[in-house]
Amino acid sequence: MLVRDYIDDALYNPHYGYFSKEAVIFNTDKPFKFPQIRDETAFHKDFTQQYKEFEDKLDAETPNNLRQLWHTPTELFRPYYGEAIARYLYENYVIDLYPEYDLIVYEMGAGNGTLMVNILDWLRDNVPDVYIRTQFKIIEISKRMVQQQLKSVERSGHLEHVEVIHSSMFDFSTYVANPCYFLALEVFDNFAHDMVRYDLQTQQPLQGYLMIDQEGEFHEFYTPDLDPRTKRYLDLRRKIDNPEHDKMFSNVIAKSFKDTIRNSSAWNRLKWGLKNRIWFQENLTAPEFIPTRAMEFLELLNSRFPHHRLLMSDFDYLPDTVEGMNAPVVQTRYKRETIAVSQLFVHQGYFDILFPTDFVEIAKMYELLSGKFARVETHEKFMRSWAELSDTTTKSKENPLLTWYKNASVMYTH
Repeated sequence: MLVRDYIDDALYNPHYGYFSKEAVIFNTDKPFKFPQIRDETAFHKDFTQQYKEFEDKLDAETPNNLRQLWHTPTELFRPYYGEAIARYLYENYVIDLYPEYDLIVYEMGAGNGTLMVNILDWLRDNVPDVYIRTQFKIIEISKRMVQQQLKSVERSGHLEHVEVIHSSMFDFSTYVANPCYFLALEVFDNFAHDMVRYDLQTQQPLQGYLMIDQEGEFHEFYTPDLDPRTKRYLDLRRKIDNPEHDKMFSNVIAKSFKDTIRNSSAWNRLKWGLKNRIWFQENLTAPEFIPTRAMEFLELLNSRFPHHRLLMSDFDYLPDTVEGMNAPVVQTRYKRETIAVSQLFVHQGYFDILFPTDFVEIAKMYELLSGKFARVETHEKFMRSWAELSDTTTKSKENPLLTWYKNASVMYTH
């Protein structure tokens, strides 16, 4: 199978996928009261304690050493994170679309539904004339998450304004003609990628495949026949000027070319001659991971939601990745400890596979595909523009909302 199909299967298979079966999102009974917290160290201590208590309750019901528990900025900083998004939506809606159109918001991968509740709460309490014209629609692939989101809707009292659509975004066939806002927060990091390596002599890209044998062992192999989606991405990327990609390529991939037939010893030239007849892994560069699913998402967004405005946020850098360029972190939790591994191919369903996002490349790819403009900001800058910072400032004047996600960026389009 293609590497992207393996990643999709490992994360989203309805029977054993990571998000379908194992993943649990941390949430608190009550929001953190940041103005009453001494400083960031005290907040971290409080957060750690609540994390432990949250999992203690889960273990009291069903002990599980393999529980995959993780957290999001939506949950950590609720309702303030969601309120910042609500201000962004409201201000842009009033300037450009009100009163001709309703405020229509789509969210992909909504987790517990907390962001949806926080946004609608803020609109109801602050701009009721806009709230009554708001339609919030969630597109969710996980049946378990759909059930959680429906419970959140019922508890919040926003039932008349919310629709939860149980579907993969990539199976979504409805044509949405009206202007709308599309939220994709911490979604791109779990989009499947294709894997390519480059021939050390010709620099030709080769498509990576995974084969699983009868004993369940994983084997990589490569072919010069590129999958159509991989070829399309590489063709589109040639039209994009992305100095950051070129710099990273030089550091991670191009160093593999140093020991080629053009600048190696007589022994190495003989070795390359012998190996030239078949593509062993040793003949190839380190892998590059191509965000073909993200490209597919952008294409679908433009074809099904032609008058959309996208707001997405994700990690622009991740530590402890596997080998390669734009490589993912592959990690699991065992007995409450997070364990990162050095191998991409692992037992499906028990490992999170998350990628950093090259925001320069994604923004330019979006502009190329849509003809619209995209702007990229750091998480901190976006929150300084739209959050009520006094809500998340501690007694020491430190603000975790601004400092906890230094490796995240935001892209919004218009």
